[in-house]
Amino acid sequence: MSKIDWVTIKGYKSIRSLEKFELGKLNILIGANGVGKSNFVAYFKMLHELVEGRLQLWTSKQGGADRILSYGIKETSELLFAIRFGSNGYAAELAPTVDSAFTFKMENLYFDGPYYGVTEPSLGNGHNESNLKAEIKAGTSAKIAQFCYSAIASWKVFHFHDTSDTAAMKRLCSLHDNAYLRADASNLAAYLHQLSTNHSDVYNQIRKTVRLAVPFFDDFVLNPTQLNSGEEQIRLLWKQADSDYALWPSQLSDGSIRFICLVTALLQPSPPSTIIIDEPELGLHPYAITLLGALLRSASLRMQVIISTQSVPLLNEFELDDLIIVEREKGESVFKRLKQEDFETWLEDYSVGELWEKNILGGRPSK
Repeated sequence: MSKIDWVTIKGYKSIRSLEKFELGKLNILIGANGVGKSNFVAYFKMLHELVEGRLQLWTSKQGGADRILSYGIKETSELLFAIRFGSNGYAAELAPTVDSAFTFKMENLYFDGPYYGVTEPSLGNGHNESNLKAEIKAGTSAKIAQFCYSAIASWKVFHFHDTSDTAAMKRLCSLHDNAYLRADASNLAAYLHQLSTNHSDVYNQIRKTVRLAVPFFDDFVLNPTQLNSGEEQIRLLWKQADSDYALWPSQLSDGSIRFICLVTALLQPSPPSTIIIDEPELGLHPYAITLLGALLRSASLRMQVIISTQSVPLLNEFELDDLIIVEREKGESVFKRLKQEDFETWLEDYSVGELWEKNILGGRPSK
């Protein structure tokens, strides 16, 4: 699948107008609290729900269209977005309804083919859920629709913030739910079990990387259990070095379990074309953050990586060209790219993280 080349977002929460903003293989969003970094990440969650036919459910959970449109319905009459990936693209325009839902004013595909040039098949208007899947089944542009759906559905927004005792990653899960790592790592045990069986080299690399940040960790204990119904389930257990006693995930710190999830996502053998992670450094030890930076750089050679962060140590692991500065100007989110050449003199004496901390790059709270 192709990586995302550029994205246009207009009227989505604090992102009033972002037009054809280019994305590279490694994209690090930095900025103060409340400037819109998380809204950029959340846009991809919305897009995923939309193409799966769950737009209205997602809108309802957000509190209705008025909570999604920039400054509400009185200020913003529609939500428009377009995204381009390789030779394909997808665009939609959503209008709020009287019951605070959305209806499609426009839904289009895009394909720049070798024989007929650019075509932009319309998927119609006036519908409440995306027609993308319907086009795949019975439309005249089924092949384009299939490629667009497959690409968008493959982009993963990972969110490992919930590491409480009731977090999904710590509970039993079905052994057969192991084709890919879920966004909240709710099938972490099943996925690691599958890797240990089918990709032992990757599994061992995950173990070794976890040990670097958690020295007392030795290995996962992944033993399926069979229910009376015949279904097999599995829970994430682990053991310490020089011990064969199985410990519970709650006996790992929040930062340790979160680091395990991140390592698994970034080292997975068949990765999505694009992964998006909001503040992956949350709760991590400084050394684990350094390891995370190396993992993100390495992962960007195999997949497109988009993250948001406020971590100075994590920024020190990247080049200035990787950064996207997010600021609020006149109440709306503004996204900027910097040029490495404009800061060469500064970079002789300071790291990227130090320059951000000193507010040389922008993206810091203003008085």
